[in-house]
Amino acid sequence: MLKELKKKILDKKAVVGIIGLGYVGLPLAVTFAKAGFKVYGIDIDKNRVDRLKEGETHILDVSIDDVKATMRSKAFVPTTDAAVIKDADAVIICVPTPLNKTKEPDVSFIVSAVESIKKHMKRGQIIVLESTTYPGTTEEVMLPVLEQGGWKEGKDFYLAFSPERVDPGNPHYKTENTPKIIGGMSAASTELARMLYEQVIEKVVPVSSAKVAEMVKLLENTFRIVNIGLVNEIMLMCDKLGIDVWEVIDAAKTKPYGFMPFYPGPGVGGHCIPIDPIYLSWKARGHGFEARFIDLASHVNSQMPHYVVEKVASSLNEHSKALKGSIILVVGVAYKKDVKDLRESPSLEIIAILQKKGAIISYYDPLLPYLKMDGIDLDSVKFTKEAFKSADCVVIVTDHSNVDYNFILENSKVVIDTRNVLKHAEKREKIVKL
Repeated sequence: MLKELKKKILDKKAVVGIIGLGYVGLPLAVTFAKAGFKVYGIDIDKNRVDRLKEGETHILDVSIDDVKATMRSKAFVPTTDAAVIKDADAVIICVPTPLNKTKEPDVSFIVSAVESIKKHMKRGQIIVLESTTYPGTTEEVMLPVLEQGGWKEGKDFYLAFSPERVDPGNPHYKTENTPKIIGGMSAASTELARMLYEQVIEKVVPVSSAKVAEMVKLLENTFRIVNIGLVNEIMLMCDKLGIDVWEVIDAAKTKPYGFMPFYPGPGVGGHCIPIDPIYLSWKARGHGFEARFIDLASHVNSQMPHYVVEKVASSLNEHSKALKGSIILVVGVAYKKDVKDLRESPSLEIIAILQKKGAIISYYDPLLPYLKMDGIDLDSVKFTKEAFKSADCVVIVTDHSNVDYNFILENSKVVIDTRNVLKHAEKREKIVKL
């Protein structure tokens, strides 16, 4: 059975099933399909599946041409029917792993996916989890379900973890050229997963276990959140001392060793950075360990939207205006530049706080024409002189590349620049930086 599966993978005759067609699953599905594999893309969202069948794509990093070409050749088949799992030789789980209301890991999507696999699985399959989660999930959550009925991992089926490394909007690193970490529950599983991903990805890096692979992903994003928290705290300190933190960072990064620049901002967003370290902190607490760096960094970053609102209020005060009743125009609501993604975006909290304090909110984002979530119901304003001139304060939260920021500055009374996008602009008296 193991020999047969290896041969299928090397001959690209293996059928791949990918559960979840979001920011991770869809690029992966198209990558496998373009490499010559037959791919079933499984998603519970019928509207998403129907749009894909019509040749549309909801992910900016996946081109319409690639979707249409892979579907035309029948290499990629999107479906809501989990029964296709029985026809797959490899099943890859790419479902969300959010936090619940009490800031604890919610692995319900993983559990649902595993139960679907168990219902339809066949002997000789390899199953890979890509969803970011806490160390031990593959072994503690997935393995017991899959071994129900007497099947054994490494003998009847194979199980591995491979953390996703998707950076939406990155023009240089895509699925195929981003190194892939692989960790199996057994040596045979690690080898099979390595062989599978090597067919479509330039570099695959095996590690000794699934638990190590799970920890790798959390280390990567914990490194980022701690350093972002550090630089945000340095920024708050510089503000008190009357020092331009952006100038400090630009000078520090001239050092050719021992320093890596991180930049302050209005908060952190996306699915990974604000969430993944909390998974690690939660797991550590269960073992009697307090992850103090992680918790402190998360706290500092979570306060940044409030700091932005304080900047707005103080800037209005200098113009003899109260925050309540003032018109505030937020520029950019996506969680990062050049992506159409609102997940955990600090803009949402900034808008919510401003509304609660009585401000009149409008926004502009070239990628998101409407905003209807978390009690916010707004349409993007048009990019006109009138829109900016009518605002008492403009707040740049997301620095999309295709926006004329000099035009915004020229036609605004005051601009809160949280991204230092106006660092070379004139009319410095209008600009308030973090």
